Amino acid sequence: MTETTSGHPGARPPGRSPAVPGPERGAAPPASAAPPAPAAPRRRGALAVRVLVPALALALAALLLLSTSIGTIEVAPADAFRIITGHLVPGMPWMSDGSLTPVQDNAVWQFRLPRALLAALTGAALALAGALIQAVVHNSLAEPYILGVSAGAGAGAVSYIVLGIGIGSLGIGASAFAGALLATGAVYLLARKNGRIAPQRLILAGVALGSLFSAVTSYLTITTDAQNVFGIMFFLLGSVSAATMGHLALPAAALAAVGVFAALRARALNALLVGDDAAASLGVNVNRLRTTVLAASALLTGAVVAVSGGIGFVGLVVPHVARIIVGSDHRKMLPVAVLAGAVFLAGSDLLARTLAEPTEIPLGVLTALVGAPFFLWLLRRDRAEGAGAGR
Repeated sequence: MTETTSGHPGARPPGRSPAVPGPERGAAPPASAAPPAPAAPRRRGALAVRVLVPALALALAALLLLSTSIGTIEVAPADAFRIITGHLVPGMPWMSDGSLTPVQDNAVWQFRLPRALLAALTGAALALAGALIQAVVHNSLAEPYILGVSAGAGAGAVSYIVLGIGIGSLGIGASAFAGALLATGAVYLLARKNGRIAPQRLILAGVALGSLFSAVTSYLTITTDAQNVFGIMFFLLGSVSAATMGHLALPAAALAAVGVFAALRARALNALLVGDDAAASLGVNVNRLRTTVLAASALLTGAVVAVSGGIGFVGLVVPHVARIIVGSDHRKMLPVAVLAGAVFLAGSDLLARTLAEPTEIPLGVLTALVGAPFFLWLLRRDRAEGAGAGR
């Protein structure tokens, strides 16, 4: 039985399905009585998770290896694997047998591998942030980019650069997180109506605040010194082309911390799907849960914007597709969304640097080409469902 009050298509409350009063003992059941809901969809969801998680993990490993082997300097996938394992496990015999040149080693280890890993981390983090935001605001159209959270993080990072404090990743990360937290809190307050989140107000507030933060960023861009313009454009377009191994620590730490938090709060998020009142009756502190989840989402968004810029629509497309495939149980959906987000953005980055060689397409452009039509499709489908419910 499909719930429609949670704002998530196909969402199911945790635990057993609600009991339906049956006929009196000895009486024949009415002709219109519906049979109990089968357990097959739940089994199919569990089976999909058992198949999808290892399949996505293998796809991610293959994409990372392929990304490290493709470029102007030709490196066979087998040689790329040898280079990576040689650095991870020092003393491998093939690192000193003369078959691998220093140029190949630098191309794989210093440039391509950090870029591929950062793309995967960014995709996983944005997918997780989108899934968490959608859960707590009861709106499948919500995600960091649409709600202005990415724009707020970008404005915070650009402000740090323009003020001349420096360009260290830690300072930019802290500024990006502050901007993301400010945007998240503002959207949350503006979207409340009669003590609840109004989905339409949420989207409108996010669009308005995103435009406001983008205007602040544009003003800072035209008033700053010329040497800062390139760094600012990096945040506006979104890219992982300048990735180094040092850039991986911040998003990896944020993803690990928020991933553990989300796993521990998965049951509470499931309870929240059936509504605030029902969740409260199950012992969930709804206000505290919503506040901590939104703060965690802001942390993730700020961490990835600090190193990869404003990449949109990953948090919209990936969690929604994961929810369609495995259902709304966050214990199953979140791992699939995280891995699918990593695969999606790692693949997008590979296309971004190979489709128009030698020119590189900004990563945010590719994700927008996929996400914007998907967003319009969701809007149309929601309108059609609302019209059908009104008849």
